[in-house]
Amino acid sequence: MRIVIVGGVAGGMSCAARARRLDEDAEIIVLERGAHVSFANCGLPYFVGGEIEDPDALLVQTPASLRASLALDVRPGHEVVGVDPDGKTVTVRSDGGVEQLSYDALVLSPGAAASLPPIPGIRSPRVRTLRTVEDAVALRRQVGSGARRAVILGAGFIGVEAAEALAAQGLEVSLVELAAHPLPPLERELAWEVSQELRRLGVDVHAGVAATAVEPGSAADTVVLADGTRLSADLVVVSVGVRPDTAVFENAGIPCDGGALIVDEHGRTGVAGIWAVGDATASIDPITGSRRPVALAGPANRAGRLVADDILRPGLARPIPRPAGTAIVRVGARTAALTGANRATLAAAGVAHRTLHLHGNQHAGYFPGASPVHLVVHFDPGSGRLLGAQAVGRDGVDKRIDVLATAIAAGFSVEDLIDLDLAYSPPYGQAKDVVNLAGMVGENVRNGTLSLWYADDVDEVRASALVLDVRRAEEWRSGHLPGALHIPHTELRGRLNEVREHAGGRPVRVLCASGVRSAIAHRVLAHAGIDSASLSGGMQTLRAVLGDDTDRILEKEPALVGG
Repeated sequence: MRIVIVGGVAGGMSCAARARRLDEDAEIIVLERGAHVSFANCGLPYFVGGEIEDPDALLVQTPASLRASLALDVRPGHEVVGVDPDGKTVTVRSDGGVEQLSYDALVLSPGAAASLPPIPGIRSPRVRTLRTVEDAVALRRQVGSGARRAVILGAGFIGVEAAEALAAQGLEVSLVELAAHPLPPLERELAWEVSQELRRLGVDVHAGVAATAVEPGSAADTVVLADGTRLSADLVVVSVGVRPDTAVFENAGIPCDGGALIVDEHGRTGVAGIWAVGDATASIDPITGSRRPVALAGPANRAGRLVADDILRPGLARPIPRPAGTAIVRVGARTAALTGANRATLAAAGVAHRTLHLHGNQHAGYFPGASPVHLVVHFDPGSGRLLGAQAVGRDGVDKRIDVLATAIAAGFSVEDLIDLDLAYSPPYGQAKDVVNLAGMVGENVRNGTLSLWYADDVDEVRASALVLDVRRAEEWRSGHLPGALHIPHTELRGRLNEVREHAGGRPVRVLCASGVRSAIAHRVLAHAGIDSASLSGGMQTLRAVLGDDTDRILEKEPALVGG
């Protein structure tokens, strides 16, 4: 049996390796257009930043090592330029000319190509993408040759990693993002934490604005933004997204959706004898049911293995799971991670949802080094099913998102989080982990014990309700909403008439620092028959939503002498 695999790296190579382990007699040929068939593309920014010093460390396997260990026929520098599904052949171009190869099973793993914005000057020699080892080596060479100013177009995961890497090398870095904030899939309130960390690293963040041109110059290029800003650059990194690299296969009649290869639960394309995996395929979102590519190494690796199973053990292969898009990125001293759907995706798909904001410490507060994990969780208000989660923090973010990704895959409800038996010791966690707390808050919301209001609705709330701030006096003086009534939560039971008087028949919307004390206050008010709700995430979330407008909107009072 001859299995021909088009494209290496994650999906293609995991398929090839699994196929060999299942069949010692199969002829397995891997055709890779580039120079490297198995490299750590997720490690490229860290090579540019100098944390990975040797470019060879990025090469996971070589054709020689793969031939020796797995008897694979790996052919770099071989580009597939045509497919004949009826004749079961592929046309391959290399330095040796053009040839045709027959196959019994064809696996397509072409990956995705970096997109370039259609603006003047984008082909300048100083403009690069960051998708290959060659890209990373060239960027590091530019840095070593004296580049001092970098402009990065696109603040997705790769763009943010590149900004961190170049800032660590001492460059003046400007990061340009068309969306309203860096890492667009993140909720706005969490992206604010990322923006602040980027600024702490010295990165000049330009969000909500497009680049309109790159003007090449003799000493440096100039990147022109839509708001008139002009940024001088010794190098420009473009990271505005990717597109499935599938034109050859679409021309051969293999069905695609928006350029992404359509596959079933076993990776079959619908054309007999042809499978597809990786960044170039369209996956079904497990939350919304929409079809979209997921350009992540983990799902590609797992899909490649399962496709090999389907080729060689048909009928026994497990279906390829629908990826939830779990991802994580380091930004200076902070980590941001996400899994499942965000609010924008849920709204666009018409999926009903409620959102929780929590700011629990990653380990016991009395143990040195405690710091908050800013956590957002979305769930279905009817069934309680978990729909998505995101987190930002200095420590412990990966643990919480991995737990929540597992919970989503298992179909857990938000209440199920209460009962998770998570590891606890003061240096590692809390007896009530922030994940458990999310379950407790979610249960309270679903059964009516707790009503929430949201920072995004602050203008509407201020116009129609009494805002009651139940923080301590020193917290109130550090910044509060104009017109809010201040009563510390410990005094509330004795001052309910004061609340009624100020409310004048309006609803009462309560806030504190993180949502804990305002939830207590809500119960007091609700028991007294007052229409109330607690601000999800409290002032910490409100400040993040207000962002740069915080100091303009919040009022401050001078601290009392000795207070």
